Amino acid sequence: MHPLPSKSLDDEEQSVSKPDVEQALKSEPDPQEVERTKKRQSILTRTLWTFIMIGGFVALLLMGHVYMIMLAMLCQTLVYREVTALFSLKSTTPESGEIENKGKKDPWSKTLNWYFFAVTNYFLYGESIIYYFKHVIFSDGQLLPFATNHRIISFMLYTIGFVGFVMSLRRGFLKQQFGLFGWVHMSLLLIVVSGHFIVNNILEGMIWFWVPASLVICNDIFAYVWGITVGRTPLIKLSPKKTVEGFVGAFWSTLLFSVLWGSYFMRFNYMICPVHDLGVDAWSNVQCTPNPVFVWKVWQIWSPLRVFLSQLLGKSVTVIPYAPYQLHLLVFAVFASLVAPFGGFFASGFKRAFNIKDFGHSIPGHGGMTDRMDCQFLMGVFTYVYYSSLIREHHVSVGSILQMIVSGLTVDDQLELMKDLKKYMQGQGIAIA
Repeated sequence: MHPLPSKSLDDEEQSVSKPDVEQALKSEPDPQEVERTKKRQSILTRTLWTFIMIGGFVALLLMGHVYMIMLAMLCQTLVYREVTALFSLKSTTPESGEIENKGKKDPWSKTLNWYFFAVTNYFLYGESIIYYFKHVIFSDGQLLPFATNHRIISFMLYTIGFVGFVMSLRRGFLKQQFGLFGWVHMSLLLIVVSGHFIVNNILEGMIWFWVPASLVICNDIFAYVWGITVGRTPLIKLSPKKTVEGFVGAFWSTLLFSVLWGSYFMRFNYMICPVHDLGVDAWSNVQCTPNPVFVWKVWQIWSPLRVFLSQLLGKSVTVIPYAPYQLHLLVFAVFASLVAPFGGFFASGFKRAFNIKDFGHSIPGHGGMTDRMDCQFLMGVFTYVYYSSLIREHHVSVGSILQMIVSGLTVDDQLELMKDLKKYMQGQGIAIA
């Protein structure tokens, strides 16, 4: 018997191995399919956490002002942590004669970062407590020293931090330490001060926080919807996904949404009344004299327009009811649509400068807290400045009078004032125990 030729064995081996190869190729995942799966998973995660955040936001809103203030402070703390974490004190280009410090880290940098953060919060929120609750602070002897000496205490605390910073300076890190010092103060200005204004908006009335924040969220959603449906023209190089069509469509959508949304919430005292008791919630019987912007008025229609509308609608139309707050809502909508997005563009440029995709991963599917709060800080500051300049009413209150008495009169003058006030009230027929 002659042995089979090797060629026939090779042919048999090839005939056997071909299906195996084809099966192996088929079993390998398609890169495009993998990418689509990841994208669907990302969208699902992002959508789920969007509803979780909205649900939590609404729940805290109903629970009361204290919980909203705690939320604002938590957000600003997370943003501050994410932003300051971008600055590292690892010595990459040590100064001449200081190469021995390469690779080491300044042990005091993180401690001082958070010390300045705590001192700034103490000063700013102390100012808010004294301003909004002076009727409690100045009537309590134990809290009086805190109120009268708050600013000098804050300054001394900051001075301690400044001295600590100078004492912590080390050769090999000097340029970076001074850079970090400026970085921290910039972060305090852009984050903590902005967060302070947002808390003040809550204390002035929940509506001054809730509605502007909602307008920013609404504008972001509408910009995405209009962008994926009709968007064709890039808006800005810093954010390649932003389109002109999305920007314009979101503007008009936010204008309409602002009037409907704000007009609904202005009906509730819980939303429009300034805070006098931090223990209230959405189910409390809150009473106050509403700001005039929430009082409905009527606008007398111009005669030719009156005739036209009456003929068009088939009934007499002579006046249009409106609330001044609705006009202010249009201003907020314009700012939320045309200016606040630039806070997001600023953050996008910031991330490109550090070559990062997100500031963090604290919110699944959304990146870090900074990625969600970039526009809100700008909107919050504008709302407070606009409200305090054009809307807030300045009245003499019991708290402001008490502050003047405690801080400006001697004990003898205070006793004399009490005697005269008692005499006056008795003259008015008011019995005093």
